[in-house]
Amino acid sequence: MSEPKIIETSMHKAREWLAEMAGELGTDDRHYAYRALRAYLHAVRDRISVEEAAQLGAQMPLLIRGIYYDGWVPARTPASYHTVDEFLTRVAEEAQLAGETEASMVCRAGSTVLRSHVSEGEIADVVAVMPESLRPLLAT
Repeated sequence: MSEPKIIETSMHKAREWLAEMAGELGTDDRHYAYRALRAYLHAVRDRISVEEAAQLGAQMPLLIRGIYYDGWVPARTPASYHTVDEFLTRVAEEAQLAGETEASMVCRAGSTVLRSHVSEGEIADVVAVMPESLRPLLAT
């Protein structure tokens, strides 16, 4: 039995995102790629305004958007972390990584994947609302 077209398309696109994330991380472990992508997207989402988070999410495929919004509490955003170390700690904890070095690699990979699927204008909007100290985490 086939799936509705929107589900098939979303599953295909989600697999693309995970494959790209795994490739950027140099691994075949899709579970690791999922945890890493999810943690990166959540850290970005929670640091930007509710409006900007919604605009960014609107450009994601359905299943990735569900991952992005999972557990979101808009009343708690934007989060108060301002330093790269705080951001990396957040990513490392959520993705269950070894530490900031691995989190830094995850952020670089997540940024590359995000930039390959979201418009340049939206990325520029997200960067503009991030504290200047965190903007490099959205660079490739």
